Amino acid sequence: MNFALYRELLAVPPIRRLLLVGMIARIPHSAAGVLLTLHIVLTLDRGYAAAGAAAAVMTIGIAVGAPWRGRRVDTVGLRKALIPSVIAETVIWSIVPHVSYQLLLPLVFVGGLLTLPIFSVVRQSLGVLASGEQRRTAFALDAVSTELVFMIGPAAGALVATAGFSVLGLTVIGVATSVSGLFLMWFNPPTRRAVPDSGFEADQQEGAEAAIVAAAPAHLQEAAAELAPLAAASERRRQRRSGLRHKVIHNFSWFTAAVAAVFAAAAGAGMVLSGTDVGIVAALETGGRQAEIGLVFLCWCAASVVGGLLYGAMQRPVSPILLLLGMSALTVPMAFATDTWTLSLLSLLPGLLCAPVLSAASEKVADLVEESRRGEAMGWYGSALTGGVALGAPLAGLFIDGVGPWAGFVSVGVAGVVLCLAGLGLQYRRRRRLAAAPRST
Repeated sequence: MNFALYRELLAVPPIRRLLLVGMIARIPHSAAGVLLTLHIVLTLDRGYAAAGAAAAVMTIGIAVGAPWRGRRVDTVGLRKALIPSVIAETVIWSIVPHVSYQLLLPLVFVGGLLTLPIFSVVRQSLGVLASGEQRRTAFALDAVSTELVFMIGPAAGALVATAGFSVLGLTVIGVATSVSGLFLMWFNPPTRRAVPDSGFEADQQEGAEAAIVAAAPAHLQEAAAELAPLAAASERRRQRRSGLRHKVIHNFSWFTAAVAAVFAAAAGAGMVLSGTDVGIVAALETGGRQAEIGLVFLCWCAASVVGGLLYGAMQRPVSPILLLLGMSALTVPMAFATDTWTLSLLSLLPGLLCAPVLSAASEKVADLVEESRRGEAMGWYGSALTGGVALGAPLAGLFIDGVGPWAGFVSVGVAGVVLCLAGLGLQYRRRRRLAAAPRST
């Protein structure tokens, strides 16, 4: 391990500024989940299954909107792409706490659809600002800063909700997120490296082609002039025939089996983390210890910070599937907690692997996808992560309502283990098939 990598990375002003801005902008997002859950349970007097369903609807909206938001960043630039989010965050989250549960569901879906894409923007920009071995350290430091945020946000959200101010809290989240978006637009971090002026290159190429034609014999120029319209018509027919199929294949040429495996790991991580989140809140709220939710989150996130720092100092990457397998298996023992302190201690083990999972997955996406499509890829990565969150929250909520708080940890932990074992099995079969292919020919 080489901890000097952190000093070298933070010595770069744009990276240091991006990490700080990203950390501040994520605080409202980190409080939203717990605050919305407790608003539905305490203020609207609904169960945890209903709260989990609302969280799932919101995260489905995020999953649907993230690729589109990422593609907009790729095509029109960061500032224009963030305008709808800056407007929607304040408007929607000012209305959500004043409506019934039935009206809340479509509103949180739209809120998720237009949410500020802070997570994907920070990862995309880090992929531009850092390269080589620095990239692993950068993504690890981003994951660590995210965990520091989740030490503050959920605890603050829980305190606000249990004090009876969930309506005010949700409104403040919307306004604060919009302000964060405005600040991000002002900062405008790079989302792709500077490239030579395309107009200049086109002029150079056109001049070179003209010189070659001018140097050709006269009869060849005449033949080329006669054949040019025929070639152009043939090319137009070929393009029409390829149609939509060619466009779809081109748009998703970056989506390989390796990228799909990373997305699956991200979905599994989201499922385990959101289920654990709901399980912690339910375990303490059921026992009348709501005020101690922040202590458990502090231990859980502190362990993740330590794990992220260790992973960022490593000189070799670790498969995100293997890291997720460990995190999922270590989540199951949290079901045996008997009080706040045992729950806090048992959360340390899976917490150590939380930041490394997310860091390894982000690094892998940045390595596998070319820069011109990385915003869209990071959007889909965010969709996979939030899709897992959408599954984990209601899954844990269903077992919590039907069996007990302890069952929430078991359900998402076992599901994560099964997913990882299936993924490792598919990878093993693929490697064997590729290894056997040369011998069969």
